[in-house]
Amino acid sequence: MVRPIEQELRSIEGIKEMTAVASEGHASVTLEFNVGVDLDQAMADVREAVDLVKPRLPDDSDEPTVNEVTFANQQPVLSVALYGDVSERAIVKIARKLQEKLEGFKQVLEVDIAGDRSDVVEIIVEPLLLESYGLDQEDIFNLVSRNNRVVAAGYVDTGYGRFSVKVPSVFESVTDVLSLPIKMDGIQVVTVGDVATVRRAFKDPESFARLDGKPAIVLDVKKRAGENIIETVEIVKAVINEAQKSTQWPGALQVKYTWDGSEDVRTMLTDLQNNILSAVLLVVIVIIAILGARTALLVGISIPGSFLTGLVVLALAGLTVNIVVLFSLIMAVGLLVDGAIVVTEYADRRMREGVNRKQAIKKRRTVWHGQSLHQRQRHWPRLRLCCSGRGSRANSWAICRSR
Repeated sequence: MVRPIEQELRSIEGIKEMTAVASEGHASVTLEFNVGVDLDQAMADVREAVDLVKPRLPDDSDEPTVNEVTFANQQPVLSVALYGDVSERAIVKIARKLQEKLEGFKQVLEVDIAGDRSDVVEIIVEPLLLESYGLDQEDIFNLVSRNNRVVAAGYVDTGYGRFSVKVPSVFESVTDVLSLPIKMDGIQVVTVGDVATVRRAFKDPESFARLDGKPAIVLDVKKRAGENIIETVEIVKAVINEAQKSTQWPGALQVKYTWDGSEDVRTMLTDLQNNILSAVLLVVIVIIAILGARTALLVGISIPGSFLTGLVVLALAGLTVNIVVLFSLIMAVGLLVDGAIVVTEYADRRMREGVNRKQAIKKRRTVWHGQSLHQRQRHWPRLRLCCSGRGSRANSWAICRSR
């Protein structure tokens, strides 16, 4: 299974590394692309290559899938639990509709359903009826498997691009299976419904979800890399609230958000806001008591103005406010307070010494940088070039350090 996929994927541009893993009953190929590659185009190329390689895969293999893997999709940003005194099929049906609708938004990468069981169609064969028609179970199995597949019919090249063509030949309902002809018995056509019972059912569960002692279905919503986590959560909650107001929503079905990743971000934003307000208030009170209202007004404007300028620069650069940016802004509050007090106190002292206001303001603009430079220079060693030798010719050179 791996070799034909690898051969088809080699032609895709921008691949940095390809890793394939094969085991009993499973195979996967992981592609790592170079920095700067258009991921949307890369995903389209990979899907096209996988579609072309499907006819070369074993007949009994499952349909191959293509999934985007990023660091952002390791942890869901929101977990939604659906539970209540409702049948399992009804909850699963609503969960799948929500999954399909949520994955249509660009902010949402994927939605995983925990506690879901895949639908299956069970064909229960009657051995006596099979024997009366001269059939066996192998005939039924081969007939159903050959008539339930998607046949690849090549591709069409329009000159502007090419796309694969597939002929669907799958069952759409239980009636299609029941009416499937098996053989001719004289003038009578023997169908699957004559020798077997067909019914819909679920696969054996692979995961379980329970909430408050009741069976539940959990939707794990994962955001796309670079998208706003708060905006993503608000979109998901709006979609769920709208679905609850529809007439198709069962009255006994309840919704509970078991995990909300945006709460941590909102907490950090609140901490940043509180730190800024506290810093401005304390600094203004201290400076009013020592230097006067005019200097305090300048400091009170400079601190929030500096933060606003930093956020504007981030927005113009196309960068998002993530955890690292929030932590940096919180740490920058102390530097802003320290710098504002030192600069304003220096300018006020120079004005009391009789220096012109413009000259004091000009000196105030450079005092912080000049003071930092002076502090660094105090720790720099002084180097001088020494030589030894006779006359005008030096035999050796050395770098000597002096205090």
